[in-house]
Amino acid sequence: MHKSGFVNIIGRPNVGKSTLMNALVGERMSIITNKPQTTRHRIIGIVNDDDYQVVFSDTPGVVRDPAYKMHEAMNRFVDSTFKDGDIMLFLTEPNEHYTEDDPILQKLKKLETPVFLVINKIDTISDKEVADLIQQWNMIIDFTETIPISALKKNNTDTLFNLILKYLKEGPIYYPKDQWTDKPERFFVSEIIREKILQQYAQEIPYSSEVIVESFKETETKNGDPLVRISAIIFVVRKTQKSIIIGKAGAAIKKLGSAARKDIEVFLESKVFLELFVKVKDNWRDNDRLLKQFGYNH
Repeated sequence: MHKSGFVNIIGRPNVGKSTLMNALVGERMSIITNKPQTTRHRIIGIVNDDDYQVVFSDTPGVVRDPAYKMHEAMNRFVDSTFKDGDIMLFLTEPNEHYTEDDPILQKLKKLETPVFLVINKIDTISDKEVADLIQQWNMIIDFTETIPISALKKNNTDTLFNLILKYLKEGPIYYPKDQWTDKPERFFVSEIIREKILQQYAQEIPYSSEVIVESFKETETKNGDPLVRISAIIFVVRKTQKSIIIGKAGAAIKKLGSAARKDIEVFLESKVFLELFVKVKDNWRDNDRLLKQFGYNH
C-alpha cells in the first residue's frame, strides 16, 4: 500500500514553521531568521519513500492587519492550506495567546481532516508547563493529536513524522519520486539573498525589500568545474534604503553578496559568481504587476 497526502503547517509569524519544515523534510527549504514574516510564500517540501509520499507545505505567518496587497497575498497562501490539506499541523509556542474567536481557530474547528496541535520550543519551559499548555489548548479545540516538540533541536520531530504517516491514507504519487520541492532553484537563490538582507540590515529595510533573480546561467570555470553565474535585483521602496543596502563605497552590498554567495554555493553544490543590483520601486508591495512577477499570485 502506498500512502500519500498534503500536510500543511500553519501558525503565527516566528513560531518556528520554517524550522519545523526543515526538520521534517531534511533540506534547507525555508529561510529562517529571528524576524517575523520571514516566509512570504507557500513553500512545498516533499518526503519520498517506496511506501509513501508526504507533501509538506510551509506557509507565511498570518498577518492580522494587512497593510499592503503583499500581506493580503500572504494571507491567501494561508487560506489555501485549509482547502487542500489532508493533515493540518497547527504550530504554536509557549508565550502565544489566542482568543477563542480567533479566525484561525474557528477555521480549524470546522475542518474534517485531522488537526495536530504542535507545541514548539518546549525546551524553553518545564514539563509541568508543557502539560498545562496541552490541557488548556485541548479545552479550546479537540485536536486529533497533540505533540510537544523542539523543532530547532529536533526533539520529538521523528514522533511527529511517524504520527503523520499513521494518519495518511492510501494515495497516488503526486510528484516524481526524485523531486523534493515544487519551486525552481532561482526561487531558493532569491530566498537565500533575502535571508541575508534580514540578517544584515535593521528596522524596515528587510520588510521593504524583495529579491528577483534576473539571470541564472550554468557554465564552467577554466578548470572545467561547474560555475553558476547569477544576477539578482534587490527592490526597495525608497532611495535612502538603496543607499543603506549599498553602504559606504559599496561595503555593505559587498558583505551581503559574499554571505549570500557562500550559502548559494552550498545549496547549488557549485561555484557561484553573484552580481547584486539595487532598484527603487516605491510601491512594489501594492503593485499587482510586480507582485505577480515576485510570485505572489499563486
